[in-house]
Amino acid sequence: MALFDVAADAARAFTSLRAGGIAIVPNDIGYSALGGSRAALERIFVAKRRPPQKLNAMVSNIAIHQELHACSNRGREIVEAIVGDYDLPLGCIAPYRPNHAMLRDLDAETLAANSLGGTLVMLLNAGRFHAALTALSAESCFPLFGSSANLTQTGTKFCVEDIEPEIKAIADVIVDHGIQRFHPYAASSTLLNVETLEVVRVGSCYEDIAYVLRRHFGIELPTRSRN
Repeated sequence: MALFDVAADAARAFTSLRAGGIAIVPNDIGYSALGGSRAALERIFVAKRRPPQKLNAMVSNIAIHQELHACSNRGREIVEAIVGDYDLPLGCIAPYRPNHAMLRDLDAETLAANSLGGTLVMLLNAGRFHAALTALSAESCFPLFGSSANLTQTGTKFCVEDIEPEIKAIADVIVDHGIQRFHPYAASSTLLNVETLEVVRVGSCYEDIAYVLRRHFGIELPTRSRN
């Protein structure tokens, strides 16, 4: 018997998110606090004590990325290699199409708070629950945004019991699927601008991602600092 009912838990979280709630959910790269409305995202920012210049990531899959991100052929090939061929999680940064159906109904303030310089961050390929929730988001054309379920600068949490009480207190739904896959990295997703190749954050699976770019594209990413 399966320990977790991924489909049912994703549906429960999505129902709350669509109604304006906040959900803490599992991803391979740690637990996230998500919202689908301006009010929910503002509550998350306040609870996390997150500076306003920090951006949220959109819950996405490669199909949404292909439709919504305006990438060059090389950018698309890089994403497909990392996410598809090597099955790695990625915080994918690229220019986006603001008139896409999933973004058209967002108010200007919400879109501005979740984008920077014409780019949008999408979390791709972050596990079974992430895939199930993304499918519901895409089917309903209802975008979800969020960030790590933790107080700012306290580190990504890979177990619900490690999430601070003040973060759990704002959640309408908490989905506890135990310890998450990439906990040995003690970091959230690697953030990579797939057009400029700027590494915005060195995170989980960074060396694997760097290997993919080096081997298949002749691109050298910076070495992770060990300080």
